[in-house]
Amino acid sequence: MYSYQNPIIPGYHPDPSICRVGDDFYLVTSTFEFFPGIPIYHSKNLVDWELIGYCLTRDSQLNLEECRCSGGLFAPTIRYHDGVFYMICTNVTGGGNFIVHTRDIHGEWSEPHWIDQPGIDPSVFFDDDGKCYFCNTSGFQGRSAIMAFEIDPMTGKILGDKHIISFGMGGKSPEAPHIYKTRGYYYLMLAEGGTEFGHMETIFRSRQIFGPYTPCPRNPILSHKDYMGSQIQATGHADLMEDQNGNWWMVCLGVRQLGRLHLHNLGRETFLMPVKWGEDGWPIAGNNGTIEAEMQGPLPSEPLYKEKVSFVDNFTGDQLGYRWNFVRNPNRDRYSLQGGKLFLSGGKEELSDFTPTFTGVRQQAFCQHTETEFDLLEVKEGGKVGITAFYNLAYYYSLSLAQKDGKTVLLLESCIHGIHTVLAQVPYVGQSARLAVRSDMDVYDFMYWHDGKWESVGKLPTVGLCTEGTMMMTFTGTYMGVFAVEAKAAFDRFAVEKLPE
Repeated sequence: MYSYQNPIIPGYHPDPSICRVGDDFYLVTSTFEFFPGIPIYHSKNLVDWELIGYCLTRDSQLNLEECRCSGGLFAPTIRYHDGVFYMICTNVTGGGNFIVHTRDIHGEWSEPHWIDQPGIDPSVFFDDDGKCYFCNTSGFQGRSAIMAFEIDPMTGKILGDKHIISFGMGGKSPEAPHIYKTRGYYYLMLAEGGTEFGHMETIFRSRQIFGPYTPCPRNPILSHKDYMGSQIQATGHADLMEDQNGNWWMVCLGVRQLGRLHLHNLGRETFLMPVKWGEDGWPIAGNNGTIEAEMQGPLPSEPLYKEKVSFVDNFTGDQLGYRWNFVRNPNRDRYSLQGGKLFLSGGKEELSDFTPTFTGVRQQAFCQHTETEFDLLEVKEGGKVGITAFYNLAYYYSLSLAQKDGKTVLLLESCIHGIHTVLAQVPYVGQSARLAVRSDMDVYDFMYWHDGKWESVGKLPTVGLCTEGTMMMTFTGTYMGVFAVEAKAAFDRFAVEKLPE
């Protein structure tokens, strides 16, 4: 037995799905309007995860141009069968349900194969005879229902009749179905209750793939809806997996609250718990349906206890590292790497526009110091370059080196509910800057390096970038990044340091 820390993948990593190939584990999560789509993580011990690539890296695979905030890619599932990896997902604003495949998890994935089935949260299950079955959440006579049928996973072609196999336990939004086969049964696991604080996981079983499915008498098998003393809340949207030693595990999403406030700004994160099977043949997840920040389990090998947040990027490669993301399909002409510098060439688009000149990394800890250094190469009147804490186009904070009224100034700005405000303007001498954001559970402190020390320009409340405070339904988390508007800049460095809480 080993002790380990939750979340296993901190920051915005919702809707986890996991599969095993020998003694290698692979995990994917949702990405919504961010590009590239669907990160792939690899681990040997289920705790230390390395980002090794993305399933969707080409514009031909992923169209996000008209994607609303928290639209785009919902709830992927990853599976491996007979030498091939499959990832099935929904682009809710660009074509619906699709499946892609690859034989090389480190290489390119196929173009999408579209599936003629409405709804969200698709999954595939390979039976012992090699047949592949699709299931997802769809609508039936005004209700959410779980639909299942046989498909060809290489083409997405439907091969049989469609069957409604469950309406859930009666909780709202039965979704995220996964089918497993073990102990002589087909098990159907669902998320119910919505992805907010009533979230939960339920499970059913049947002797036949299309049912009828009998519910577990202990449902829900995972939920924190009655565990309000825990910082971890909204647990659900889970996936099950058996390791090479015969031990079972569950990954799920959850949120870490800001103290005792029912608010979160890091997004929905990925958590892990051991699973035991009772004598009655039903799974027991975690601590009888709950999880903790520190847990024990029979991990395949000892955790390495790697620090998962801190890093320094000096832009020495010929392309951005995997941790960097864009908002929707990027205009690639606006970004380049050369001579150990990241060049941004910003157009008129602000952070509040659909495709800003912005790239960022997930905020993965409440308390962290994020900084960058750059040279302002060109700037028009009203142009600016800087650092941002970015949730979406209607919610962000930024500190920039800007040209205003013919003078160079530091601008501290906010956008909340889509309302843009200039909060501070500080005179500045020079065309080079070192800017930083120091965050904790209460504030984002925006600073600049001056006379050998950090000077604060202003502190902005963390709650301004929380999911629960948005005026739209949102599912993402905060990014820390850099941006340019009507200006060109060369970034030498971007660094994140995790701080004590």
